[in-house]
Amino acid sequence: MITAKRMDAKLARIRNGQYTPKDFIIADAKDGDMALGTGVSGPELDEAGNPTGRMKPLKVYRDAMEEMIRSDLVDIMLTSLSSAEHLARRGLYGESEVTAAVRLNDGSDIWHWRGANYKHLPTVPFRTARLDRVKPVADLGLYALTFFNDLDQDRRSLDAYSQFRDEASAAGVRHFLEVFNPQFDVAAPGSDFATYNNDAIARCLAGVSVHDRPQFLKVVYNGPRATEELAAFDPGNLIVGILGGASSTTRDTLEMVKQAERYGARVALFGRKIFFAEDAKAIVRAMRSVIEDDVSSEEATKAYHDGLAKSGLRPKKPLAEDLEITDPSLKMGA
Repeated sequence: MITAKRMDAKLARIRNGQYTPKDFIIADAKDGDMALGTGVSGPELDEAGNPTGRMKPLKVYRDAMEEMIRSDLVDIMLTSLSSAEHLARRGLYGESEVTAAVRLNDGSDIWHWRGANYKHLPTVPFRTARLDRVKPVADLGLYALTFFNDLDQDRRSLDAYSQFRDEASAAGVRHFLEVFNPQFDVAAPGSDFATYNNDAIARCLAGVSVHDRPQFLKVVYNGPRATEELAAFDPGNLIVGILGGASSTTRDTLEMVKQAERYGARVALFGRKIFFAEDAKAIVRAMRSVIEDDVSSEEATKAYHDGLAKSGLRPKKPLAEDLEITDPSLKMGA
């Protein structure tokens, strides 16, 4: 039987208007095998740090999952169904306060394996994971969709989401909703894309019963104004979370968490920004420090580098470079 975890208590306080920074939810998104195939663990490097031309095995990725769950630093571990079953067999979730979550659909806009060109096309809705197989290992999962401002395309996506909700409710599986930005420019006449996207999200959920609604959202951080607007719309029923996106500077990672929380987000779901950090546990601790202790992203980045030095780990970027804010959406609120 799947029992209530720390995430559930935090969500209850957020919904009841009792949020404090210690209720901010952090998820480790390690579902990349459903996007990248054999490249999910990254390239193998030789002793000099040069690529060997081979990819690391899946075990590296799963070992990182286990290490993070055992650390108890995150509230949610999001994985593919096959990895969730692996972790369950290993007894990782047992008495852990970390909630298991499974990616429940894998539309074509996340088919990013080597040589793939699907991201340049509108999404084709697709699901691999069977809900009856998910339920024994997790009662929470991720469903993703993308809006393209194209009537036929968006209707197909919404029809697929509607069918999924019916099946998920019947199976007793809760979900959170991920809404990507398209990976190519989409026109929104008379508006900007972030505003269009906010309206699309709110509209698509307006007719959904409380029994079938997502537990929270996972959206791109489109800057302060867009985040604040969505977070303030219906805070008791529409909890905003942000996705991390590609690896960048440590300052970007920590500033994104800082800004998102400031403008109303209550969840951060980061994948590559955690997995490809020099020290995954240390970067999560730094994320918690900027939220819970109100440390600036600049000071947290410096402290992170100090920790790397003490641990004998070589940073990927010099401190001066790693202190840069490079993401345009973050520069709006810096």
